[in-house]
Amino acid sequence: MQPIHFQSKEPAPYRDLCTDCGISRSSEPKRCGQACQFIEPKYEHLEIQVHGRNRQVHESDEIFFGPYQNMYQAAMQKPVAGAQWTGITTSLAKKLLHHQLVDGVLTMGQDANDAWRPVPILITQEEDIALARGMKMGYAPLLALLDNAKELGLKKLAVIGIPCQIYALRALEQELGFEKIYVIGTPCSDNTTTENFHEFLSIIDPEPKSITYLEFKANYHVELRYQNGKKKEIPFLMLPLSKLRPDFFPTTCRTCVDYTNSLADITIGYMGGNGEQWVIVRNDRGQELLSLLDGEIKLQAPIDSGKRMGAVKGFMKNTELAAGGLPLRQMPDWLRPIVGWLMPKVGPKGIEFARARVEMKAIETALILRQQMPKKMKHMVPHHIWLLLEKYGITPNPEELPK
Repeated sequence: MQPIHFQSKEPAPYRDLCTDCGISRSSEPKRCGQACQFIEPKYEHLEIQVHGRNRQVHESDEIFFGPYQNMYQAAMQKPVAGAQWTGITTSLAKKLLHHQLVDGVLTMGQDANDAWRPVPILITQEEDIALARGMKMGYAPLLALLDNAKELGLKKLAVIGIPCQIYALRALEQELGFEKIYVIGTPCSDNTTTENFHEFLSIIDPEPKSITYLEFKANYHVELRYQNGKKKEIPFLMLPLSKLRPDFFPTTCRTCVDYTNSLADITIGYMGGNGEQWVIVRNDRGQELLSLLDGEIKLQAPIDSGKRMGAVKGFMKNTELAAGGLPLRQMPDWLRPIVGWLMPKVGPKGIEFARARVEMKAIETALILRQQMPKKMKHMVPHHIWLLLEKYGITPNPEELPK
């Protein structure tokens, strides 16, 4: 069967906070009320539903990353051509179809006219998995294709998605009627529209249309690749982020508390990998997935070095200034190359880098919600986030806690 691409000329119905996960475009759009992580999320309930237990919040990295069994730094022994990294996610999806463990894979393909624009796609043949390779940037209604999967009579499904999509999937999973769902999650932070992303490309390069690949890496650089085969890395500190509009990143993505996709069976992303991929096996189904790659994947313990506190406090100060409408602290231009050279050598690496990013997102969530949507605090900030924020002097007011 040919892959099914999501097709709609209608915009998503308006929602106050929405990343267009697809439920509002489905046959039952009113389910947004129970499915959306930006309305009244129930992380603790869903952790038990998915993993059989809640995350440990004391003396455990689960307070940062959610429930897990094992974490690895990983890479495919033979990288998959055209993959964003070495093709771990692509390979898993292909294995699931090859061994008939699923009837279809729900993931993202590329728009025919814009390789950066994500388009939901339902794939039933393993040879078509190549359509899902590589990075896309922007919102896309992935879960709208759940209707198509049910209409086709698919019983077993794999879903590859970002946290807001996976949260909604898990919130509805028990009523969807599928026999089995494998969930492969990717970390996500600071998503934006595809149009905004093109604006970003035009700021960082004089020939943005020639860029074919972009990746934020754990070595504090952004890697770019071009149509002519050229590669370039730009230190984070040298990115002209001050030129971006204040609303470049929407409130949804600035207030997401599930950066690491904690409700997936397995999470695969860059953040704790230090030059390779970071794999978080969260439950038995996640281990089943990873076992499909036995003999084809290189696994090792992730590194954990450096200190994050200084970087996180600097981020917090700038976020406080931005939330209050004040100008950000700017590093002198002459100092940026020096600090950019120094950060990969002395900054947090591996798991400590991942902890730093999670704490930064927690800080951003609390400060931005307080400034923009204070009434949402008691619903959107779970208990473990307040525990992360204590060391930075951010504590809840009585009205910010659930009754």
